[in-house]
Amino acid sequence: MSLLTTELRGMAVPEPHRLAPIAQPAARRMSDIYQAVKAQTCQQVIEQLEARGGTVEALSPRALREEIESAIRSRSRRGQLALNTAERLLLVEDVEDEVAGLGPLAPLLRDAGVDDIIVNGPHHVFVERGGLLEKVDTRFRDEVHLMNIIQRIVGRIGRRVDESTPYVDARLRDGTRVNVVIPPIALDGPVLSLRKFRAEPFTLATFVERQVLSAAMAAYLAAAVRSRLNILISGGTGAGKSTLLNVLSGAIGDGERLITIEDAAELQLRQEHVVRLETRPPNLDGSREVPARELMRNALRMRPDRIILGEVRGGEAIEMLQAMSTGHDGSMSTIHGNSPRDAFARLELLLSFSGLQHDIRAIRRLIASSIHIVVHTQRHANGSRRVVSVTEVTGLEGEAYSLNELFAFEERGPMTGSGQFRTLSPRPFHLPRLRDYAGTGDSLC
Repeated sequence: MSLLTTELRGMAVPEPHRLAPIAQPAARRMSDIYQAVKAQTCQQVIEQLEARGGTVEALSPRALREEIESAIRSRSRRGQLALNTAERLLLVEDVEDEVAGLGPLAPLLRDAGVDDIIVNGPHHVFVERGGLLEKVDTRFRDEVHLMNIIQRIVGRIGRRVDESTPYVDARLRDGTRVNVVIPPIALDGPVLSLRKFRAEPFTLATFVERQVLSAAMAAYLAAAVRSRLNILISGGTGAGKSTLLNVLSGAIGDGERLITIEDAAELQLRQEHVVRLETRPPNLDGSREVPARELMRNALRMRPDRIILGEVRGGEAIEMLQAMSTGHDGSMSTIHGNSPRDAFARLELLLSFSGLQHDIRAIRRLIASSIHIVVHTQRHANGSRRVVSVTEVTGLEGEAYSLNELFAFEERGPMTGSGQFRTLSPRPFHLPRLRDYAGTGDSLC
């Protein structure tokens, strides 16, 4: 017996004689009567299948839809439903989502304008559109309903969530990033976060059109990637670091062997020769963990031309810098930081986690010789995300990093999100290398 069957059979649902038509789909989905009818229809579909010895999992999508339509027709003949054509189609879709999909979340996952879905308990669902959060009318019947959808999500990827493992961070098969926290860790009920996987990845041209960066920035960064310069992308949470990393990878040629290392695979590299590696969390007994540092060490033995590390956040920082400085030119990664210099300070801290016990000047010399460009992204108050700085690392001056900021975004007034891109340095420090590798001239800036 499935989790959904158990849930439905434990429900005390009133049996309405007739359901008055409701014109608006949003209002209909929020109606308690509609929720009850949907639950009853789900239960009838499952009972029909069990009576014939069948299961939902064994049905094709077309056969399942026919089974749902049959149940709705049966209820209509008995005078329990009064639906027009549009309402009937809506009920069929919702029941199909409930029985075989992700219930109330399915319409949001199909909505191309939604980037993130955040569920704070059964009655509080938020989505991110255009970088801004907004509350939607979507809701679950109760915590049991929400927990069953959560179990269905994590069960599809072979994970579990219960009191002994009250949180899960994983990736669905379509690339959607999912994070779950349940009681007793979450005090106010189950919390679910979904970051949707974009089917059509952005390109540099799209970013220029959307004013994420300027045309001059795009030209320079594309040339830097082709020239095999090592790039570190910094920014705060939700600033678009991974998206920009994915966009920049599009400038890599097809003749190179690429290895990506991520906690949850999100990169969409379109090159032919790509090896994707993903970390693995520990089991309940704390064993079988595969951290990013082990994957970095192993990747160095796999003859990569470039290594792309989704995010450097621990001891793997030393392996990343060693790879960048010992023959794997053109490697890229992201890091949390509020500015390029802040990103370097964080990188120094991560190097101490790796057990590197050297004086600060030696550590900074390693960083300055390994990283060529720092690209800083920022999320503005209006929800827009932009590349606000492109800075070259030119070496050390005493114990301080010597930086050459090429481009910057100057915001017009605090918290406005509007402004203009400016070119600050007319001549890149790495221009000779850009010419040699990419065949570009002084027109970059």
